[in-house]
Amino acid sequence: MAEKHEYQVDLTWVEDRKGEVSSPELTDTIETATPPDFPKGMPNIWSPEHFLVAAVESCLMTTFLAIAENSKLDFISFKSKAIGKLDKVEGKFQMTEIILKPVLKIADESNAERAKRILEKSEKACLISNSIKSKIILEAEVVIVSQEKV
Repeated sequence: MAEKHEYQVDLTWVEDRKGEVSSPELTDTIETATPPDFPKGMPNIWSPEHFLVAAVESCLMTTFLAIAENSKLDFISFKSKAIGKLDKVEGKFQMTEIILKPVLKIADESNAERAKRILEKSEKACLISNSIKSKIILEAEVVIVSQEKV
């Protein structure tokens, strides 16, 4: 795998405080706008704040999937919730922390501690988390699911 990669994202202003994000590498276009918390913000549209939190959360998942595969960790499901906290610091808004709340379901109770360590390793290895100055807080949960429920 190459040491350097590039990812192109294009943005086109549409109207008011709304634009569209696309990439020549992808097929979907996503609307983006100022969030409703701000003047002239628009509800029900992805904002830069949502994208930032989603980038951290999806990076956790993809990093976990790679590490779990390399570690041969069997799991049933991975779901996550992430909360980004936006605060004013020295007169400027910034995302001060992002709380990641992954829930990993496994069948083998003897793998619970190893699964938790793999989740923690995944957060530390996440390239997006490592690229931003926001504090990342991992509140991982490993749930044991009996074989009858699988």
